[in-house]
Amino acid sequence: MKNLKMPQNFLWGAASASYQIEGAYLEDGKGLTNWDNFVRIEGKTFKGTTGDVAVDHYHRYKEDIALMAEAGLKTYRFSIAWARIFPNGRGEVNKKGIEFYNNIIDECLKYSIEPMITIYHWDLPQALVDEYGGWESRKIVDDFVNYATTLFKAFGNKVKYWITLNEQNIFTSLGWLTAMHPPGKFDDQKTFYQVNHHANMAHAKTVIAYREMGFTGMIGASFAYTPSYALNCDPINAMSKVNYDDLKNFWWMDIYAYGRYPKAAMKYLQDRGFAPDIQQGDMEILKEAASKISFMGVNYYQSCVCEYNPLDGVTPYGTMNTTGKKGTGAVVGIPGVYKNPANTFLKTTDWDWTIDPSGLKYCCREITSRYNLPIVISENGLGAFDKQEEDKSIHDPYRIAYLKEHLKALAEALDEGCEVISYCVWSFTDLLSWLNGYQKRYGLVYVDRDETDSGSLDRYKKDSFFWYKKVIESQGKALFDE
Repeated sequence: MKNLKMPQNFLWGAASASYQIEGAYLEDGKGLTNWDNFVRIEGKTFKGTTGDVAVDHYHRYKEDIALMAEAGLKTYRFSIAWARIFPNGRGEVNKKGIEFYNNIIDECLKYSIEPMITIYHWDLPQALVDEYGGWESRKIVDDFVNYATTLFKAFGNKVKYWITLNEQNIFTSLGWLTAMHPPGKFDDQKTFYQVNHHANMAHAKTVIAYREMGFTGMIGASFAYTPSYALNCDPINAMSKVNYDDLKNFWWMDIYAYGRYPKAAMKYLQDRGFAPDIQQGDMEILKEAASKISFMGVNYYQSCVCEYNPLDGVTPYGTMNTTGKKGTGAVVGIPGVYKNPANTFLKTTDWDWTIDPSGLKYCCREITSRYNLPIVISENGLGAFDKQEEDKSIHDPYRIAYLKEHLKALAEALDEGCEVISYCVWSFTDLLSWLNGYQKRYGLVYVDRDETDSGSLDRYKKDSFFWYKKVIESQGKALFDE
């Protein structure tokens, strides 16, 4: 194992999302987004936190990218705020928005950091929600493609790596099934699957447009992949894993890679009246796009266990831990299909997320076997309560241990035949953790701020920053040094 290291062209990186870091939520012509409104609903976020200021990356991007260069990053994955480009979702382009992201890209290239752009990371122009319900209407497909092609025209000659949608499975399930994300709807399963079909069509038409415009870069989607293990060898639990994978993983990944929905899952939804309405020609478009993608993007944080769930068992709507108090997250599942009990062999974070480095290798092996696609690890990281000492240092050995074991598992996956293009730590700086406020820190760089909007917003390098720098310098060999 000590001889393992990453290939020379491996893209060591870190990631962020516009709403979580930029702030400047109404500056330079930016329009309101669904998140700008949602966070103002009482009780939706931890202590009412918002991204109005976030960590002020909008004004501090040069400082942040200089720190990335110091750490030795080879790629920076960031998202573009749709409402900065089109304040009303479409229509006149906001030149200040184009200028801001051009500056980000140029600053990255100055330090030989490859920009990796996520076109959509959950912040939808509120104007499109007000006009036709956002993702609930098929009208969004054309508006999304118009937005995406505007980005291609503006940045396509500088940017080689594009991600169409971030965690489509998450923003749709939390938006239409559990009411925890915009638009805050509960148990609207028919709309949930219809919304996902619209998102799939937006992704597909965007991929096709990118190729038709003559660009030869790499493009794909990033999926929040939670690989599953059967509780034991009891066939009823083994089948619960098969059902889980079809409904929770392959429903999206098969679309990206093959342009088709899993047959058993589709039959299950049709029998219950939840299957999406699919227009003539849609499946051909999805299939064409699948032939043109470059990679499978993966946001990996945890694995899960699958056990048969009786008809009177748990539902998908259990409480999520958003406070950091261990043990407050509920077991969830679909009655008659599966449930996801705790894995007694693994530890968890304070937010009840299972810590499973082997799961990262597992998911890479499964993608390689099932889809034969290169892989972009677009997110992997640990949210924790970090403490700044009196001398301003931040000691986070738990994060270093987490990242080290996950990267070792990734190196093993490469050694076993998986093709992995990049690994992006989530996240480079601390940021707003959507529902969890600023207390849940992910960054390699500490940002002085909290839920009260107090703090200098100054940046401080954590121990993990220096550790990651050493790993990059050694091309991963330092992972195996005792």
